Amino acid sequence: MIFIQPSINPVIVSLGFIDIRWYSLAYIFAFILGSIFIKKLNRSSYKLLSDFQIDKFFVWAVIGVIIGGRIGYVFFYQTNLFISKPLYILEIWNGGMSFHGGLIGMIFSIYLFSIKHNIRFFYLSDLVSLVAPIGLFLGRISNFINTELYGRITDFPFAIIYPLIDNNPRHPSQLYEALFEGVILFLILFIYFNTKSKQYLIGNISALFLIFYSIFRFLIEYLREPDYHLGFVFYYFSMGQLLCIPLFFAGLIIFVRK
Repeated sequence: MIFIQPSINPVIVSLGFIDIRWYSLAYIFAFILGSIFIKKLNRSSYKLLSDFQIDKFFVWAVIGVIIGGRIGYVFFYQTNLFISKPLYILEIWNGGMSFHGGLIGMIFSIYLFSIKHNIRFFYLSDLVSLVAPIGLFLGRISNFINTELYGRITDFPFAIIYPLIDNNPRHPSQLYEALFEGVILFLILFIYFNTKSKQYLIGNISALFLIFYSIFRFLIEYLREPDYHLGFVFYYFSMGQLLCIPLFFAGLIIFVRK
């Protein structure tokens, strides 16, 4: 069955000097819901954080994700443009965020915050990993609305035509990622946490997040149209797939050592 992508304006409302976009709203809701959920998870497990500490951390988290996501996007996906125009890295109004860059920024935020407040790094990273799929889900839905990161042309029975791109049926890769990196990944981590909330090995949830996210993202990238300005970076591997490889092995190492 072939569907037509619904026409949804990426801009919810324009205030003249600033546009409120679905993508921005996804970030806002992800951080708000994440903060609320982390407080509940913390109370039901080892209770190593206070609600006040969690509120303070999310200021660090927002800064880490935005700065890391932007720097990661420019360095991973727009290297040539950055070399010719270094100030492009500051043009956040033109869009462009990288999950892998945002993840690195979040790791730095967790590390610095845990050092400053004498908190176990992996305990905080576990809580963040548990709620990260919420942001991934909302982000991929926003990608679908924005008609970006769309899939490759296919004759698969279930496909979507993106009128702004062409009239070819394509894989709705954003929806695949929303399902696997958002819903399914969340269920895996939550079920694991819920069965061992007061006895799980600290660090294992972070490891499982890295492992399963990398697997899901790596496989779905085969159905996603490669970035037009990059194409396949190495043989038939996209940049997203290459970036998932070190994440996968980092997750394995953490899980084995824990």
